[in-house]
Amino acid sequence: MNLYHLRYFIELVHTRHYTKAASRLGITQPSLSHAISQLENELGIPLFERIGRNTSLTRFGEEFLAYAENSLSILDNGIESLKHSARGNGLIRLGFLRPLGVEFIPSLAAGFLQQHPELDIDFIFRTGSTSYLLDGLAAKDYDLIFSSQAPEEYKEYHLTSEPVAYQDLVVIVPKNHPLAGRRSVSLEETLPYPYIYFAKGAGIRSDVNELFRLLGEKPSIAYEVEEDQVIAGLVARNFGIAIVPYMDLLLRLDVQILTITNPVYKRKIYMVSSANSYLPPAVQLFREYVTEQDFLGEDEGKIVL
Repeated sequence: MNLYHLRYFIELVHTRHYTKAASRLGITQPSLSHAISQLENELGIPLFERIGRNTSLTRFGEEFLAYAENSLSILDNGIESLKHSARGNGLIRLGFLRPLGVEFIPSLAAGFLQQHPELDIDFIFRTGSTSYLLDGLAAKDYDLIFSSQAPEEYKEYHLTSEPVAYQDLVVIVPKNHPLAGRRSVSLEETLPYPYIYFAKGAGIRSDVNELFRLLGEKPSIAYEVEEDQVIAGLVARNFGIAIVPYMDLLLRLDVQILTITNPVYKRKIYMVSSANSYLPPAVQLFREYVTEQDFLGEDEGKIVL
């Protein structure tokens, strides 16, 4: 069924006059008559009947009018929604590591909105572990995620990762621990004590592994946990010590925060997108905005898995 014929039909209903309707539509009267005839032939019923010089709907035409107006309204709304998005408006779906939700992500989103007051932008914010976020990105639940670098096993997902920020790693110990009187520590000094370690599904585990690789030693692992907040809670209750990203939560727990003097290491946070997914204009603008921020203080370039 020709969409133009539906629009012609609705215009003729409103004007109830072929000549006036054709003029408003910018077509000839014979063209309008032919279009209505084709529509009636396709439906197999008359839609109009003439009363003098005017045109009136049959009862079938009245029934069809409701369907036609509803269908075109849905279509027009869809077209306008897509045009709205094409102009840079719309929804940006972000996934990120929970500690980044305290300051980093809110600051980025607020700065972006401030830079583009002309746009109508909404955000969806979701948190999770790196593996959870990467799986969500592959399932197209997110437009962008901010996480650890994707492990090698995610290569088939065709992800593009770009380092955008550093995150400090610290050692935390219970308040009654032998190291609790210190403000900093060499990682070698922590080796006698059992660790609460990040589980294999956590992206940060590779960063912690790298610290010990640089040291040339291996820690004694008592427990493996995926969430950094859970690890911090276990440390506060004397289940062991841990290396975690610095987060404000630590200040509210019964733990001592120790900076790591050796080896020197900073964890990188990556902005990750999928090459298999189309990025809407609003997301592209936000991605460019994040890239322009100088959080690293150097040009690291992009890493493509």
